[in-house]
Amino acid sequence: MALKFEILKKNGKTRLGILHTRHGDIHTPAFMPVGTCGTVKAMMPESVAATGAEILLGNTYHLMLRPGADLVEKMGGLHKFMNWDKPILTDSGGFQVMSLTGLRKLSEEGVTFRSHVDGKKFFLSPEESMKIQHKLDSNITMCLDECTPFPATYEQAQKSMQMSMRWARRSRDAFVDRDGYGIFGIQQGSIFKDLREESAEKLKAIGFDGYAIGGLAVGEGQEKMFEVLDYAPVSLPDDKPRYLMGVGRPDDIVGAVLRGVDMFDCVMPTRSGRTAQAFTRFGAINIKNARHREDPRPLEEGCDCPLCSHYSRAYIYHLQKCNEILAVMLLTWHNIRYYQRLMQGLREAIAKDTLEEFCNQFYADQAKGDIEEI
Repeated sequence: MALKFEILKKNGKTRLGILHTRHGDIHTPAFMPVGTCGTVKAMMPESVAATGAEILLGNTYHLMLRPGADLVEKMGGLHKFMNWDKPILTDSGGFQVMSLTGLRKLSEEGVTFRSHVDGKKFFLSPEESMKIQHKLDSNITMCLDECTPFPATYEQAQKSMQMSMRWARRSRDAFVDRDGYGIFGIQQGSIFKDLREESAEKLKAIGFDGYAIGGLAVGEGQEKMFEVLDYAPVSLPDDKPRYLMGVGRPDDIVGAVLRGVDMFDCVMPTRSGRTAQAFTRFGAINIKNARHREDPRPLEEGCDCPLCSHYSRAYIYHLQKCNEILAVMLLTWHNIRYYQRLMQGLREAIAKDTLEEFCNQFYADQAKGDIEEI
């Protein structure tokens, strides 16, 4: 196994760790901004690094369509192509392909689908996904799986999980081991405990550098997700990183960290930045709200991002009202920085044995809301 994961400290199920890769270290718990097409929307890579992010997520499906894995490889790999010298994780493309209802056909061999861009036909198998991710030069490769939709019957979830486990074996066999790079398996099984545990046992028998929890945050709601996370992470190897895919809101992340998850990704901070929503200590703020029109305060006192350091709520309200691109840029920067500050706070609390106090304060602040009058 080519990736080294150190667990520095534990607090209950929660872990403080470092994942070592060819392109640098990732301190966990960690949040990965999503760079779908080789860019985090509205951000330069240098700006993303300035938020404290140590790893980005790239999207195999989108990059294989445009500009194509061969071109990225020719340009020196995704790190060089997008000017990001830190670690990169790429998803397998499976989630996007599975969502192409009416445009894809699933078989044991893989998925045949038509591009949403130009209708061109493609075939994605576990072996092809590994080949593409290798060309992209991602530090963490994800095995190809079928993301089980929700709701699903027990029989549907079982059939889907078992095929994903067969694909996991094929993905592992096709992956090229090299120093500083690794492959993660993906646990499936929907909301059924015995299927999740069966999936974990099959993945452990194959052997991966890390393990993801897939098939959550697909409509089951936070309560049901937490029920699964009460047992799913601890069914995976204790000495490997655990990655909850596609999650989530700040309170989702805190709850998942308490249940033993180490890594996260989600489009929420960037997507919200494009829709005038900002995440703060006191909950989410809709900057389109007229109450911000004459507010001289920063979005969040104590935040060191450029928006909070130099601009007022009144100014960002004005920018979004005028549809200025700067509004999206500043809000996105703030949101990613908020997520990185949240992860930093969790790591420090684990290290200092103050996790309970940190979480109590987090939930109290979120419950209070952004209600101060100017």
